[in-house]
Amino acid sequence: MKKTAIILGSDSDLHVAEKSIDVLKRLDIPFEISVISAHRTPEKIREFAMNARKNNFGVIIAVAGKSAALPGAISAYTRIPVIGVPVKSDDLGGLDALLSTAQMPPGVPVACVAIDGGANAAWLAARILAVDDDDLAEKLENEAFNMAVKVEQKNNDIRKKFNK
Repeated sequence: MKKTAIILGSDSDLHVAEKSIDVLKRLDIPFEISVISAHRTPEKIREFAMNARKNNFGVIIAVAGKSAALPGAISAYTRIPVIGVPVKSDDLGGLDALLSTAQMPPGVPVACVAIDGGANAAWLAARILAVDDDDLAEKLENEAFNMAVKVEQKNNDIRKKFNK
C-alpha cells in the first residue's frame, strides 16, 4: 500500500493533523508526518513534492492556516493528489485558509475539506488509496456500515425516550 504524507505548515497545526492520524491508524494506512513551511522553507517543499511519488506516497494531506500556501505549493510540484486542510485562526476564523486552499488556478488542483477537517482529509485519502486496494476498499465499506448501525441505534434510543 502506498503511504500518506501529512505535511504541516507549522507545529501549531498538529492538533488538526492528529485527527488525520487517528483515522489513518484506524485503517492501518502507513503515513509519515513532517513540518515544512511553504514560506520559510520553500526549497524543502519543492524537494519533498518532487520526490513524493518516488518515496511511495499515494496522497498528501497538507495542513495549513493563515494564507495556507502549503497545499498549493505542494500541488505545483507533484501530480499526486493533495488534500488541503485549512486551520482555524483567531483573526479570521480560518476563512482565509479555506479560501486560499480552495481557490487554486486551473491545473494545480487541491481537494479541500472543512476548516479543521483533519479527519475527513484522512477519510478522503483512504478513498483515493482504495481505488487500487481492494482490502482498503473493504475496510471503508465496513466502516460505513458500522457508522450506519450507530446512527440507527441513536435513532432507536431517542425514539424510545421521547415517543411515548
